[in-house]
Amino acid sequence: MDTLEARIALSVVAVVAAALFFRRRNRRKAPTSVEEIMAGADPEQIRMMAEDVILLDNEDNVIGHGSKKDTHLNVNIEKGMLHRAFSVFMFDTKGRLLLQKRSSDKITFPSYWANTCCSHPLYMESELDGVDGVKNAARRKLEQELGITPDQVPLDSFQFLTRVHYQARSDEVWGEHEIDYILICTPPKDPVVRRNPNEVAETRYFTPTELREWVDGADGRGDLVSPWFRIIERTLLHTWWASMEDGTLEEHVDDKIHRAGDFDKAAGTAPSVGDASKKQGAYGKVVTHKESVLSQLSHVDEVVAALRYKLSGAGKSRLPADADDDYRFCEEMLCKVSRSFAAVIQGLPEELRKSTCVFYLALRGLDTVEDDVGAFDGDVPTKQRHLRDFYLHLDEADWHMEGVGEGDERALLEAFGGVARTFQALPEEYADVVRDITRRMGEGMARFVDRDLTQGTTDVADYDLYCHYVAGLVGEGLSALFARSGHEDASVAAQKQLSNDMGLFLQKTNIIRDYLEDFVDGRAFWPREIWRHYADDLGAFAHGANARDGLACLNHMVTDALEHAPACLRYMAQLKDPQVFAFCAVPQVMAIATLDKVYNNGDVFTGVVKIRKGLAVKLMTQAKDQQALYRIFLRFARSVRAQVPADDPNAERTFAAVDALEEECLSHMDAPRLDHLVRANWVAFGMLFALLYFLFQRRDRWEGNLPRITNSVDVAAVAAVTAVTLYLLAFCGVPMTNGIVSEKSLEGRRHAATVGYRSGAF
Repeated sequence: MDTLEARIALSVVAVVAAALFFRRRNRRKAPTSVEEIMAGADPEQIRMMAEDVILLDNEDNVIGHGSKKDTHLNVNIEKGMLHRAFSVFMFDTKGRLLLQKRSSDKITFPSYWANTCCSHPLYMESELDGVDGVKNAARRKLEQELGITPDQVPLDSFQFLTRVHYQARSDEVWGEHEIDYILICTPPKDPVVRRNPNEVAETRYFTPTELREWVDGADGRGDLVSPWFRIIERTLLHTWWASMEDGTLEEHVDDKIHRAGDFDKAAGTAPSVGDASKKQGAYGKVVTHKESVLSQLSHVDEVVAALRYKLSGAGKSRLPADADDDYRFCEEMLCKVSRSFAAVIQGLPEELRKSTCVFYLALRGLDTVEDDVGAFDGDVPTKQRHLRDFYLHLDEADWHMEGVGEGDERALLEAFGGVARTFQALPEEYADVVRDITRRMGEGMARFVDRDLTQGTTDVADYDLYCHYVAGLVGEGLSALFARSGHEDASVAAQKQLSNDMGLFLQKTNIIRDYLEDFVDGRAFWPREIWRHYADDLGAFAHGANARDGLACLNHMVTDALEHAPACLRYMAQLKDPQVFAFCAVPQVMAIATLDKVYNNGDVFTGVVKIRKGLAVKLMTQAKDQQALYRIFLRFARSVRAQVPADDPNAERTFAAVDALEEECLSHMDAPRLDHLVRANWVAFGMLFALLYFLFQRRDRWEGNLPRITNSVDVAAVAAVTAVTLYLLAFCGVPMTNGIVSEKSLEGRRHAATVGYRSGAF
């Protein structure tokens, strides 16, 4: 069956299954209000939610008190309600850190792993007085949660370090917005832990190495790690840990209030950043927002596409039999540092595959040097020299670099000679392009590496320039490789502005998606010219704060990126080689789908947003020619249009960007051929006839003239008849409508495309 026919059959099955499910089971309605949630909560947790905590202004001055319940409601947090908290990091006499897994009975962040103890001083005399108050509160909560009595943790076993002002959501109802006092606790003897199961589900001690490995693998195991602990573990914790062991912990004490992601920079321990393809929570800095398995399975067409792709063996490409060891190393390393790029590069014609592989690895190595903020000990001139001279190493067969980057990127630089030797074996017309673009990109990166990017780039022109250096030049280089190979015309390389727009479209999409991760890393790129319209600080949106202004800023950024989309389509229209087209099309369709996903989506400020894997596979298999590309871009352009809030300050500009993209699509789209829809309609008529005949044969079992709602077979048959009838009412007339549409005018093309789009033909 065609894809559409398969979709019809699967949809009917889904409707039937749903009908049977809801006939047999009356599911309990999920709580929809705070009162319903509290009514179903654990009684002890309800009691503690009534306790009064300390309300603060942004400078940690006490301004009143409020219940734990009220201070943890997102509706109040969004109004600015802020309270005081503390986080205890307790170490045993072996130097191991004690972690706890919060009980599933907890109302906020249930079943999350966190540091030893996280809680709040109460609005009472003994806990109101700053550091001394939170130490008293910490001793109280250590006993209440872990059974560690106050005599085991005397006041002098606590070392106050600093304060962190942060915000995070637990779910749609609950969240945190607090100034958190960081306390290091080193008891004179190992305490006896008797956990309270109502508070703590599990405890465990970790060495530094064990903790790093455990946090890195948490997502894969399904362990939940609290957002505050994940950020501190990746920024400050291990520095504190080492200082505690060598007796210099007091050097890290300060009286500042560090806001959101900037506390890691104050300590001088900001972690290194991977490039865009290695972000998305790869190092565990921020959460990755993925849709559930159930959500994915509900998109039957995507599941079918993924199964077909898997069974077809697509994406697997063997090296030529005569490939030498260096080229094999390059291909293996390509698959390690970027599986997504490896798949599309390996689909290119052989001579382009090899040169593009080397091109990608050269730029990945350069990018690793740029991203590692710790390898050069703050020696910016040395780092700039390495960036500017990196292209020279392509002609040095045994060159390598030690101690820069992490994971596979570090391994790439340490064995870079394999890339250099493969580069030197390329035909000179390809080598010239790789060398030139690597040189120009290194020069551009050197211009930005000494910049303070904690608050982003300065203006849109500065933002575009950065994107040009790290992505626009890539588009220019690829176009030159395509033309020199003879697979594309020389005019493709000559259209440098289109190549640049294509690169900017992809890079801006990544920068928008990676807002929180880049901000935490201290190297953000959202231009001040844009975000200054909505906040005084780029971090004002982090972790879901200032949601209304954050979404307006986000939508402004997405609109700016969408304005490059028509140029991308014009670039793609030049390409004639199907393999080159597929190579370029896949990242483009992923980008437009991602922009649709992040538009007006507050999850961008609490983690990294990703499209469904099934959708990615479906788009990858569909984007085979220019007409398919028009249809995909049109689909997501219209999806963005449908999401534009009526009060969005950039609504008019967003509509204009979508209009321009629609115009580019519709003015070049062929009128849809709906032969397959006609066939699907005949299948539906056949199914309807068969179902009605089946019910007719069962009429003698009914008590009257109607099917029995108490019989599963009758219910299933009636549901199927309803589904098929609804389908026919929706789509039966589409082919006839299409036949009277003129294909000679733009208006006719718009109408034909719209009819086809609504019918599902696209």
